[in-house]
Amino acid sequence: MMHARTLALSFVFALSPVLAQTTPSTGSGQVYPHKVVRILTGGAGGGSDFTARLIAQGLSGPLRQPVIVDNRPSGLIATEVAAAATPDGHTLLFYGSNLWITPLLEKTSYDVMRDFVPITLTNREPYVLVVHPSMPAKTTKDLIDLAKAKPGELNYASASIGSSTWLAAELFKALANVDITSIPYKSAAPARTDLVAGRVHVMFATPAGIMPMVSNGKVRALAITSAQPSELIPGVPTMSATGLPGFEASQVSGALAPARTPGPVIARLNQEIVSFLGKPETTKRFMDAGLGVVTGTPGEFAALIKSEIQRYSKLVRSANIGKH
Repeated sequence: MMHARTLALSFVFALSPVLAQTTPSTGSGQVYPHKVVRILTGGAGGGSDFTARLIAQGLSGPLRQPVIVDNRPSGLIATEVAAAATPDGHTLLFYGSNLWITPLLEKTSYDVMRDFVPITLTNREPYVLVVHPSMPAKTTKDLIDLAKAKPGELNYASASIGSSTWLAAELFKALANVDITSIPYKSAAPARTDLVAGRVHVMFATPAGIMPMVSNGKVRALAITSAQPSELIPGVPTMSATGLPGFEASQVSGALAPARTPGPVIARLNQEIVSFLGKPETTKRFMDAGLGVVTGTPGEFAALIKSEIQRYSKLVRSANIGKH
């Protein structure tokens, strides 16, 4: 009997590291997860909603709990709710670059580095520099030359002041040293409509929203903003190769949790999300929706956020906009 008990205890101790990896504690002594997991994000119907719902489907099986998407009227509201949530891994936030860009432009109730812990990047997509077909510019250099010849006469559309596409355009203006007037809209859809109608000249747009219009000739794609050509935008060269060396900008999105969420829980979530996003069928679904997949460690995501805050802080100050 003593020998049998010794063997049984040895078996349990041998398994304990594996159990610790697969059943982390939430900090309250309970095994994670022990209830519904919700993913907070902005309004339904957009790219963030699509990604959050796909990830929710991929997590529910491995976590053995329902994973639901909790849409809020805006990403800012979703962020505020997530920041105040219990840090036990049962409330997550899915959001993009505006999470750390918005506080550079206006006062917010949250601090990204203080109130959140990154889990993993999920998407990274370049923008497409597009113009109305009536514009004579065929390359990035052509557009720069035209803008310099007509300072203040050209304009660009953006989803809103402070949006990631607006920042891409302002970065372009700063690096190319050109004067192009900003025409902000409430969202990307009316901005694209006015570009097609010729009421605005230039726009930095996401692939999913603009490529159908490029394909049917309603707008002309000059370049993409990534360092390398992208499968999302086949046949379109980079801005760096067509007139503005060193230019790079992209929309990044990822999953985060409230600060003080236990490390083992973050590690478990990172493992499951990265595994799901790495499946070929998952990648294909994202590609079909015009979204690129990218993952990484929590540390890599945190480093990216920090570097983007530093980069765009300089741009905001130089442009004399926002709260600075």
